[in-house]
Amino acid sequence: MILVTLDTRPILVSGATGYIGGRLVPRLLEAGYHVRCVARSPRKLESRGWIRHPNVEVVEADLNDIDAIMRAAVGCRAAYYLVHSMQAAGSKYREVDRRLASNFVEACVSGGVERMLYLGGLGETGDDLSEHLSSRREVEQILGASSVPLTVFRAAMIIGSGSASFEILRYLVERLPLMITPRWVVTRCQPIAVRNVLAYLIGALDAPETAGRTLDIGGPDVVTYLDLMNTMAKARGLPRRRVLAIPLLTPRLSSAWIHLVTPVSARMARPLAEGLRNEVVCRNDDAAGLIPQALLTVQEAIDAALLRTDEQDVETSWSAAGPIPGDPGWAGGEVFRDTWTVLVASSEAAAFKAICRVGGGHGYYALDWLWRVRGWMDRLVGGPGLRRGRRDPENVAFGEALDFWRVTGIEAPEHLALRAEMKVPGEALLEFHVEPADDEAADGESDRLVRVVQTASFIPRGLFGLIYWYAVLPLHGFVFRGMLRGIRKNAEKEVHPSGRPKAWRDPKVHSIRPEQRWRRLTPGTALGAALAPPRSSE
Repeated sequence: MILVTLDTRPILVSGATGYIGGRLVPRLLEAGYHVRCVARSPRKLESRGWIRHPNVEVVEADLNDIDAIMRAAVGCRAAYYLVHSMQAAGSKYREVDRRLASNFVEACVSGGVERMLYLGGLGETGDDLSEHLSSRREVEQILGASSVPLTVFRAAMIIGSGSASFEILRYLVERLPLMITPRWVVTRCQPIAVRNVLAYLIGALDAPETAGRTLDIGGPDVVTYLDLMNTMAKARGLPRRRVLAIPLLTPRLSSAWIHLVTPVSARMARPLAEGLRNEVVCRNDDAAGLIPQALLTVQEAIDAALLRTDEQDVETSWSAAGPIPGDPGWAGGEVFRDTWTVLVASSEAAAFKAICRVGGGHGYYALDWLWRVRGWMDRLVGGPGLRRGRRDPENVAFGEALDFWRVTGIEAPEHLALRAEMKVPGEALLEFHVEPADDEAADGESDRLVRVVQTASFIPRGLFGLIYWYAVLPLHGFVFRGMLRGIRKNAEKEVHPSGRPKAWRDPKVHSIRPEQRWRRLTPGTALGAALAPPRSSE
């Protein structure tokens, strides 16, 4: 009799809330592995369908906290390092990456991890390597210098719905029939489909011969970036893009242009733009021999990504990466609030569902042109604007981006909090609360009413912050009234698709009014209390 012992030791995945990590975890679970996710903000994983899988556990740990990551690594069979700090301020991401990688190595060594796996970037070594790719090489060296065998996969552009590189390509092609570009437009690259990247990452676990190896991975096509643009144009049914390549555009100017045209910020676009000058082509096909699979062509990868995008079935997105900001360090001083309320003849669930539809392609229920103008203004001063959109047209999850908002609180069907990431001279928060209002049933009718309370909170920074608040305050009456009117109609149609409820005839249901036009809190007030919306005084 042969006894087969299954290794149930967990696989550690750092960066589980990121683009690759968020797709890797469910595929590891499908393959039968036990997975331990390390997340700085575990709430960002609550909306993932796999979070309730019996073979997954989530550990709250920041890679800056060496003790926490050591505890997370104890007893793990293998560990994936899928963390990059490209969005750190300025060039500090290299310093941050070195520190995080060193902590990760120390944790793996002390925890008895047998294998480490890392996804880095393609590109020849040398003095001309971009700072971004040089940083990735440094991480490789730090990970590889330990006693734990390391498998490194080096990839060029990853083509998949929701990836930053793919979104840059798609927006440039869809919006610009004529482009003035740097000379990197004729640089050769070897893109790879995201599904192929995931297959390599998972396949290496059961391919011991990949331990201690650095493997270049890419698709079957070697193309220029101009070829990529024309392939995208063809997939979109657009004519070939006309490109004028000039030597004058620096990475700084290129990243600023990418920021204006695409959803990606200039801070994130700059390291990507710098890397475009380097040829990124596989030097060998060892990976394909060790972990054989069907590799998608560039055309097939783009078609698959566009299908997911058009069907609004994007599994993970680049825009959800990064920390969730807490209370600002300068909390205190003046906090202003503007609160509006409306009665809705629907259930709490329907009202909350209508609230969660705001933003993205759906718009804001009213005055969308004004929101678009605000988005363009934000892009011009370096903010995200409205181009980030949303990952899903109906649902939002903690930590996700919603245009120039970030979801920082969600308790269905009662509460949604959005923190502004637009460029404003202060901190802005937009909150929605849904609560029963059966005590205000219309003229004794049985139609159920709920109350939707919308609160805008603002902590100004300096004199300009005060000027900004008083400048936008008159617009709230138009914007909030229209938004709440749209939420009410959307929620009531959800519950009463065949006709209007009797409560619609009650004037109180139609009333949209401010509870407190504004409120000023004095210095020393706790920020949490300041930002908590008031309960209705009615």
